[in-house]
Amino acid sequence: MNVGLVKSLLALLPTGMMAVGSTLLAFKAKSFSSCLQLLGVGCLVIVVLTHFCEGLHLFPWMGWGDEHSIGHYVDLMSAVAGVTLFPVGYLLDALQRSVRI
Repeated sequence: MNVGLVKSLLALLPTGMMAVGSTLLAFKAKSFSSCLQLLGVGCLVIVVLTHFCEGLHLFPWMGWGDEHSIGHYVDLMSAVAGVTLFPVGYLLDALQRSVRI
């Protein structure tokens, strides 16, 4: 079995848990911070799915793993957006909760 495929399947568990939690929070709170978290988790799910597709050699025309390819830039931009948006949304949510108390 491909090592990249195993890593992407292992990364799917925490990312999926974050996605479920963010979705529940977004439906419950309906705030800007929860939407940022949900958008960030969506980007992280895209990262996991791109690595999954790379491991299974799906969509070879995207050039998964090749530098300066479409697949590389989809993965890179999704990772940057996810790692930025999720913590910012979490921080804003924590600040809003501390002000309410």
